[in-house]
Amino acid sequence: MIPWRVIFRRALIGLSLLALVAAPACKSSAAQRPTASAAPAEAPAATVVVDTGERKVTFHVELARTEAEHEKGLMYREHLAPDAGMLFLFDRPSMQTFWMKNTLIPLDMIFISGDHTIAGVVVDAEPLTLTPRSVNLPSQYVLEIGGGLSMRLGIRAGATVELHGVDGP
Repeated sequence: MIPWRVIFRRALIGLSLLALVAAPACKSSAAQRPTASAAPAEAPAATVVVDTGERKVTFHVELARTEAEHEKGLMYREHLAPDAGMLFLFDRPSMQTFWMKNTLIPLDMIFISGDHTIAGVVVDAEPLTLTPRSVNLPSQYVLEIGGGLSMRLGIRAGATVELHGVDGP
């Protein structure tokens, strides 16, 4: 017998997938429809290095600088390599809130302050939801990586971050 939670979750995911065509993008301030494919336009040249205190972990990232790039984020991706991610850049530190309405894969959201320390981490954000996700501190950057990676790699609040190939927000 299949538990009711599994049946409910499958039904919810199925209905959410049907709604994707008409749904707005992934950042909470989004109101535009997607216009580009889910694949990245070009290979990422930027990297983010997180010093966990035990090791340095490098992620090859795509950059989301503009409002349109913030809104699209990692929507419609079916896979994200373990060393890949997207770095959202903002003009100045402020309270950032993200949701996963059109995002197909679970993600970790690493909120980074203006001084390049991790303000907080949202672990394993459930895909295809409108649940707002944030931390209680301002951040100037948000790094999205595969769901569950931050726990496995020991990435947590207070760790330092180096940004390479990133020229200002």
